[in-house]
Amino acid sequence: MRIAYVVKRYPRYSETFIVNEILAHEQAGLDIQIYALLPPQDSHFQDIISRVKAPVIYLSPKAERASVFWEIIKQVAQIYPSVWQALGRYPSVSAREVLQALELARYVDRFKIDHLHAHFATTSTTVAQLTSAITQVPFTFTAHAKDIFHQDNDFVALREKFSDAKCAVTVSSFNIEYLTGELGIAPAQLRRIYNGIDMSEFPYLSPKKRAPVICAVGRLVEKKGFDDLIDACLILKRKGVDFKCEIIGEGEQKRYLKQKISELGLKEAVKMHGSLPQGEVKTHLYQAAVFAAPCVVGKDGNRDGLPTVLLESMALGTPCVSTPVTGIPEVIIDGETGLMVAESDTEALACALGSLLMNAELRESLALNARELMEREFDIHHNSAKIRQCFLPNQANLIDRDGQQ
Repeated sequence: MRIAYVVKRYPRYSETFIVNEILAHEQAGLDIQIYALLPPQDSHFQDIISRVKAPVIYLSPKAERASVFWEIIKQVAQIYPSVWQALGRYPSVSAREVLQALELARYVDRFKIDHLHAHFATTSTTVAQLTSAITQVPFTFTAHAKDIFHQDNDFVALREKFSDAKCAVTVSSFNIEYLTGELGIAPAQLRRIYNGIDMSEFPYLSPKKRAPVICAVGRLVEKKGFDDLIDACLILKRKGVDFKCEIIGEGEQKRYLKQKISELGLKEAVKMHGSLPQGEVKTHLYQAAVFAAPCVVGKDGNRDGLPTVLLESMALGTPCVSTPVTGIPEVIIDGETGLMVAESDTEALACALGSLLMNAELRESLALNARELMEREFDIHHNSAKIRQCFLPNQANLIDRDGQQ
């Protein structure tokens, strides 16, 4: 089979899970082509990008000239006469998305693409959905977090995407419950398949002898909870705990967080590194005694799904502290595979971090259990095989709603 992966931007620093998935498909012999709606913006990328063999084709990011637009419609109509009816079914789709779907339809014909798969249930899935309607090539998509939770989503259009797709993958059981309970999506349309990681790339290292370093990685945005982490660091400092905290990432809160660190007198204890290549991030995770992911639900409903870096930390042997947001309790089982604290409870967060900083036996116990869970449930090769089953013709019933074969 030849599969078109449709993504908003490629490559993207924060989306290692997509790269992991594509690499696993390629290792299994699948023929992948990547179609990006927009060019990359990041200054750093994952080291593993260079291993991807799939060609990347960038679809037109703007639809400005009516003459060009009209010409491509006529060209596509010669291949797919039903294009007129397909366009009529989606009157709210933007001009850019229409143009990109028309371009993608031409590639579907040119390269004999058998299936379309999009990541995130927003514009990339809209383009895949419209392309599918034009070409009759089936599409699937993976729904993650902001694309289904954010209050500004078009939930009518979102439900239609689930209805039109051959099936939809989502990354946690929490998401399954939300989509079926809150949005009324039919359970038969959904597959829970966790984002996976390549365990061979993240070998376990005992955390018993690590320095008292707290590491946090992610975009500097509200839902990551770094504001709470800084408050927890102040509590640790006042209690006389010996520690350093490293925050790795870029984002809209960068200036605010730096100012807060300065105002609280934490410049010696808390360091912000900006974005780093994945290899350097892994080094920081290996050296840390604890990984902090104090996620929160944002004021706009935005929240994390299941952060890939949390999974990576657990695989590496770095014990984790996190919060019960969306799918996180499916991996952080309090006192067994990590420590769990309530959202924005900075006292509890400081206490959990301090416990791991000062208790080497607890660190190792949690880390060993976490590694076992990662190997059992989050191996990329096993999970990508489940995704490939969704691509096969007439295979809708091979995987149940919990992602089990």
